[in-house]
Amino acid sequence: MATTITNDTTAPANLTGFSREAVEELSRQKQEPDWVREARLAAWETYERLPMPTRQDEEWRRTDLRRLRLDQFKPFAADGQRVTSLEQIEDVGGAGALAFGTSEQRGGIVVQRDRSTLFSELTPDLAAQGVIFCDLDTAVREHPELVQKHFMTEAVPVGFGKFEALHAAMWQGGAFLYVPRNVAVELPFRVFALAQEAGAAVFTHSLVVLEENAEAFFVDAYRSETQEEAAFASAVVELVLRQNAKLRYVQLQDWGRHVWNFMTERSVLGRDAELKSLQVTLGSKFTKNSIGAHLRGENALAEMLGIFFGDGDQFFDHHTWQLHESPYGTSDLEFKGALKEKSRSVYSGLIKVSEGAQRTDAYQQNRNLVLSRTARADTIPNLEIGANDVRCTHGATVSQVEEEHLFYLESRGIPRTEAQKLIVEGFFRPVIDRIPVEEIQDFLQGAIAAKVGY
Repeated sequence: MATTITNDTTAPANLTGFSREAVEELSRQKQEPDWVREARLAAWETYERLPMPTRQDEEWRRTDLRRLRLDQFKPFAADGQRVTSLEQIEDVGGAGALAFGTSEQRGGIVVQRDRSTLFSELTPDLAAQGVIFCDLDTAVREHPELVQKHFMTEAVPVGFGKFEALHAAMWQGGAFLYVPRNVAVELPFRVFALAQEAGAAVFTHSLVVLEENAEAFFVDAYRSETQEEAAFASAVVELVLRQNAKLRYVQLQDWGRHVWNFMTERSVLGRDAELKSLQVTLGSKFTKNSIGAHLRGENALAEMLGIFFGDGDQFFDHHTWQLHESPYGTSDLEFKGALKEKSRSVYSGLIKVSEGAQRTDAYQQNRNLVLSRTARADTIPNLEIGANDVRCTHGATVSQVEEEHLFYLESRGIPRTEAQKLIVEGFFRPVIDRIPVEEIQDFLQGAIAAKVGY
């Protein structure tokens, strides 16, 4: 059964576009403390001061924002009503996103629709160990000192960019995970961001802090049905890993084809910390992803995997950063994408090794499979090396399905459409096999099969 959305009758009925007034109104409706409101307004001032990105900027050179009209979006949706059980929320399983799962399959769950948190739960035994997992609004009320310390201060500063500053001013909901020292959690923490209200903006924020020797598994899933009216989605993900902390992070994006999607993810790794991340991009009409790992401590390790599959006229732009700031760091990045019909992708990656980050071992790979003559993939790998004892390599390819491979399969009685499906699945298989979670593997296989469309 769907959750009822209730309107706040005190909200301006014609509020559209992003403005200082919208920031103040959002904070007022959420009844936030003064320090949150002041932080929002300071972020808005930063947003107004920063110029809109143009194609003269290197990171945006191949990204066209001329059709983006920020004044057409509702800055926030109507308020939603919390529910007491997941059964009261429409299922988001199937090809769109991972299912909620049972309580035995998760350490905790947060479900957000539009701007509101519908349901939040943490396993009692984890709470007893000092783990904090809740929606971000609750974290502001109950753990203000932790939020003030980590929210857009270390991983993604407010002034990082124009859209990040807008996010800091307009964030709505999201999730906060804090795992104290020496606590290891095997079950995943699941966060679902759903969008329903037509023409409204959705701002989701995930803030994960792992103290020394802590371990966790965190899953973000973004989902909406396709609507007639354009919508705006902004996500910021901050992952803070202290010494010897270990985090597995998975992000699954399947917004409707009406969504302009902007996502910034940054991780900060301390000494001996280990991050294994996966980004899956399937939905939206337009996606601009900025993904970075800052290896600030010695002997840190970052594994960064990505899968994207575009069709129709979808546009995906991925920028990645592997920033090595201390010696003996290791980063391993592999992004694979497939494109069909008139879709287009841009990938640009940078391995940057700071002076003094000796014995760095960094690898970057981007492979693209083009399934039609009208699809296009651009790939631009980059190296910036400031140390003299490192091993840094990169590779990038753009190719079509070879007729010889199709002929080989067809000669063995496999129909052409099925042969192409097998080739696409085989193309993604090396990345899928690196994900040691069967549920996620099954989801990806189903999603890729649905995208191929045979």
